[in-house]
Amino acid sequence: MTVILPENRPYSQQLKDLLAPLLPAGTAWRDPVEGLEGLEGERLLFAVALDEGGCSLAYYKMLSALRRGEARLDGCTAGAVVTGQGELYTKDVARDLVLSANMAGCAFLGRPLVEATGSLRNFRVQAEIHGTGEAAAFSLAMEELIERLLYWPPLPPIRKLLALHASVRSTSNTLALWELVKQNLPDTMEIQELCLRNGTIADCNGCAYTTCLHFGEQGGCFYGGPMVDEVFPAVRECDALVMLCANYNDALSANLTAFVNRLTALFRQSRFYDKRLYGLIVSGYSGGDLLARQLISSLNMNKSFYLPPDFCMLETANEKGSLVRLPGVAERGRAFAERMAR
Repeated sequence: MTVILPENRPYSQQLKDLLAPLLPAGTAWRDPVEGLEGLEGERLLFAVALDEGGCSLAYYKMLSALRRGEARLDGCTAGAVVTGQGELYTKDVARDLVLSANMAGCAFLGRPLVEATGSLRNFRVQAEIHGTGEAAAFSLAMEELIERLLYWPPLPPIRKLLALHASVRSTSNTLALWELVKQNLPDTMEIQELCLRNGTIADCNGCAYTTCLHFGEQGGCFYGGPMVDEVFPAVRECDALVMLCANYNDALSANLTAFVNRLTALFRQSRFYDKRLYGLIVSGYSGGDLLARQLISSLNMNKSFYLPPDFCMLETANEKGSLVRLPGVAERGRAFAERMAR
C-alpha cells in the first residue's frame, strides 16, 4: 500500500500521526510533489488535510497533475481520507479528487471516503452506535477503510448490466450515445434497460430510520410502486449499473435523483460493494463533470457502488441527432464498451 499525502503543515503531519498506527508494515508514503509515476497496480490511500479555508496548495498541484495526464494510475485501487479544520469542503474536495484520479485510470472502492470535519460532528451517529467518542469513531472508520482496501479482491466479469434513464428515445442524444456503447458490448452480457419517466418513481419522503430499515429488510419500501416492483429486483440482480444522464441544468434529472434517494431502502438491506457504477453523460453546453461528481458522491461514496477506472463518458451535443455526428464519438463509444467488458 502507498499513502499519497500532499504536504500541508501542520495539518498533514497531524493526519499522518493518526494514520500511521493503523497502516500495515511496509506501507510507503508519497508526497505528490515528488510525482505520481511508478504507482501502477498499487493499492492507494489518498490522505488530504485541509486548512481553515478548506484548501491545500499541494493538493491542488496534485489535482492539476492528474487532470493534465502527467501520471497514470492504471491498475490502482484506492480510498481516501480527508480532514478539515472547519465544517465545510471535505466532501467537495474528495469528489474532485476521486473524479480526477478515476479519469487517470484509478478504481475506487465502494464507500471509499472517510472524512472528518473540524468538530468531528459528522461522526456523532457512528460514535453512538459504537458506544465511543467521535475521535475513536473516526479512527475506527479509517481502520475499516484500510482493511477493505488491503484485501479487496478483483471483481468477476459483468454478466448482468442494468441501464437506467429518464429520456425520450426519439429525441435523446443520451440514448444515442448508449446505443453506440451497447452495440459494442459482448453477447455474453445480459442487458436490461429501465425508463424512469412519467412520474412513476416518487421521490423519497424521508421516513424514520426504523421505518426505512423495516421495509428495507423485507426488500421493499413503504411507498412501494415501480421502484419496489421493477427497479429494486433489477438492482439486486445486476453486476453493473449504467446511469444514462442528460444534463439540462447541471444536475441529475428529477427521476434519476428520486431513484438515488429511494435506493436507501434497499441499501439498508445490503451493500453494493461488488456492483460497478458507470455513467454516460451528455450536456447541451457544458458541465458534464458536475453530474459525474453527483454520481460519485451519491452512488459511490454514499450507496457503496464500486467505481471502475474511467467510469464515465462525457460528451457535448445540443441539437437533436447531433451526438452521432461528433468527430470520433463512435470510436470513443467502442473503447468505453471494451473497458466495461474487461
